[in-house]
Amino acid sequence: AWFFSSYSEVELETVTVNVTIQDFVADVVSELVFRNTQQVSQESMFIFPVDSNTVVHTFYATMGDTRIEAMLWEKEEAQQLCKTTSGMENLRYLQDQWNLWGPVFACFLGTVPPNREVAISLCYVQELPLQPDGAAQFCWPHELFPQRQYFSEVSSFTSSLLFLPAGLMSSEEEMSKKLHFSICLKSAHGVSHVDINSSHTPLQYTAPDQTSAEVSLKSSPWLWNNLNLLVYYGGPHTLTAVVERRDPKAPPGSLLGDPVVMVTMMPNIPEVVLNPGQLGEFLFLMDRSLFHDAQVHQRRSAHPSICPQNTLLFLLKSLPLGCYFNIYSFGATFKAFYPQSVEYTQESMENAVGRISSICPDLGGCDLLSLLRSIYSTPLLHGHSRQLFIFIQRKISSEEEAVMAEVYRYRDHHRCFCFPTNRYDSFNLSQAMAMETKGECVCIHSRMDMTSEAVKCLQRALQPMATGISLHWDLPPGLEVSLIRKAPEVIFQGHQSSIYAHIHGQAEDAEVDVGAVTLQYHVGSQSFSHTLRFSLSPSSDDRLPVHRMAIMHLLWKLAWEGTSRAQKDVWHSAVKSSLSLGVPSPFTSCVAVRMKKRDAWQRDSLPPDSSLLLSPSCNLVPCQLLWLRGFKPVWFKSTKFWMVQKCQFCLEMFDRKALDTEALTQLSSSSFSISWDWTISPLSTRLCDFSGLMVVVALQKANGSWALTAALASALGLSKADVEGQRPSEDVQPTAWATVLALVWLHQYKWKVSWSELLEAKACRWLQDQAEVWLDECLEAANSLLGCFVESTVFRI
Repeated sequence: AWFFSSYSEVELETVTVNVTIQDFVADVVSELVFRNTQQVSQESMFIFPVDSNTVVHTFYATMGDTRIEAMLWEKEEAQQLCKTTSGMENLRYLQDQWNLWGPVFACFLGTVPPNREVAISLCYVQELPLQPDGAAQFCWPHELFPQRQYFSEVSSFTSSLLFLPAGLMSSEEEMSKKLHFSICLKSAHGVSHVDINSSHTPLQYTAPDQTSAEVSLKSSPWLWNNLNLLVYYGGPHTLTAVVERRDPKAPPGSLLGDPVVMVTMMPNIPEVVLNPGQLGEFLFLMDRSLFHDAQVHQRRSAHPSICPQNTLLFLLKSLPLGCYFNIYSFGATFKAFYPQSVEYTQESMENAVGRISSICPDLGGCDLLSLLRSIYSTPLLHGHSRQLFIFIQRKISSEEEAVMAEVYRYRDHHRCFCFPTNRYDSFNLSQAMAMETKGECVCIHSRMDMTSEAVKCLQRALQPMATGISLHWDLPPGLEVSLIRKAPEVIFQGHQSSIYAHIHGQAEDAEVDVGAVTLQYHVGSQSFSHTLRFSLSPSSDDRLPVHRMAIMHLLWKLAWEGTSRAQKDVWHSAVKSSLSLGVPSPFTSCVAVRMKKRDAWQRDSLPPDSSLLLSPSCNLVPCQLLWLRGFKPVWFKSTKFWMVQKCQFCLEMFDRKALDTEALTQLSSSSFSISWDWTISPLSTRLCDFSGLMVVVALQKANGSWALTAALASALGLSKADVEGQRPSEDVQPTAWATVLALVWLHQYKWKVSWSELLEAKACRWLQDQAEVWLDECLEAANSLLGCFVESTVFRI
């Protein structure tokens, strides 16, 4: 298993999980019971993934009369304690040798005797992502379900690739004895319905207005699937607010002693914006080792699938006028085309296209970290969303954690589209960067086309987005709001963002318990405003999940911004709250303690005190948040994609002609609940005259038009005399006629490649902006000259 590191004979016997989901925050309480089924003792370690939206705040393991408990300490004190902790080399070995990749919570449990049980209690809080259909998504890893017993045989078609069940499995009744998984749902908008990829009880409402409901699992998901729970809420929910009461044990005025509100924003962004306004800043980061591989492939194939020069050309030509852009190449060092991003004009575009050939291959180091720090230190351009397109091939293992820390720090300021070309060396980091910034990761392999995939992502990057985001509060007199995590610079289509605020003060009228928050934002030149009223007297929650998430964001904010004298009180209060609630932060560190149960009961009634650790019945245990450097991603949302990626990689080893692509797609869909495009790069792309295509693309101007030149005519397979002679009328401007001709040629070329969509769109916009263009006459003449039958819908009018 990925999450319980030991021999397979240490089996997960029973699972008890209680999940409370309120809008977009989940509070999870779980108990996992493992048993050593062998006749020899086994050393074991518990490993659990923790992404940037997850706070593991409670962990303890019980075996016999011994309990191991994870405790937080101030960092300097924890470092001193770790020096006296034996067995820390177990964690260092895990970090360097384990096959998993990414941030995890890890605790060494020691030796489990034969036929003995270990009961693990794990509690965490998590922000939930928004799905495209508006659902909140909660995942639970399949490795933390009791495994059904079944016999496996190898599919005859895939050799050792896919294992399909061929024997008896434990009954649902037997599974229900091992699994106790209950889910409580709450929302002021009302709970509409749920979608779960496992058998479950009917949704039971526990409030007449359907604002709360319960559901339980009957069995674990099938085979390799994680539990995937989608929660749908009633009515429009552009704004949601979860107010959490103060901790009655904390002094008023402190972080825990005042209410906290979590506001989730999901702007309603129109699909089509008539006046797009500001269009963004596009930064293209190219690994220079790609240019070496491209040269090698160029000698072997007329159409290499991985060609950074072609990719940059199409991306540059597809950008809209008025945006900003820059190109960086990186290896042991990095170089920028321009000291800072420049406006996209005809002159800047031509200059950048001419400099593509100056990028020299580099097989040395790969210093992505310095490049990202340089980019992030550059101020954002007002009104222009920043989007990074990162093409990477080499592994930067020694700096992955630092890279992710930088990406996380600025995740509300930008989005990353990542294109790793080596399945193992750079896939995990690329996927993590894309996930953290709500971008996309496309792994480019030998049967995929880099240019096509990059242009598809650029199309998504050009979709409308919400900018100029602001929140305005209306609270009863006497109450004020202090933002802990402020609103992001931009929210992209189909995504949400959560902010946290501290409500402090004393209401002048105790009977007024309703507040309001108004979200304002822009999409292009259009302005939008949404107001939500919410109760300031919610039901109490002793577990304080919203406070925990808010404190985590506050502590990271204080760590990044530094702490001034004016912030000392805030810093001390935040760290004290962190220790009290078990919230990890840059100022704290984990140390686990092994103690007898009676000492554990005594500890529950006492504040953290290092003197307790020095009693004879207590031992320090290796326990830390670690960054693993293996090759399997540990994020919940990554597992399914990883399996398909691994499956596809193995299939490439088989004879291409022997594969039934339709059957493969069905198999992928049924086995992994995910679709997979097995014909991403059709054979027809290898039969095209790409020299003509590249010339036509290179001749397009930044505004989308073409000039009537001999070079364009030659690329279209015509003579300039024929082109000029077939111009419908002298009243038709030569540039307009050349643009229609090139547009028709590109459009009829689309059956061969899918790269030209954005280029066509630019041409259409330019034609529509012209005062008088005889489109029908020009289209008829172009069809006749090129011998094709393109319809008038090509102009998108």
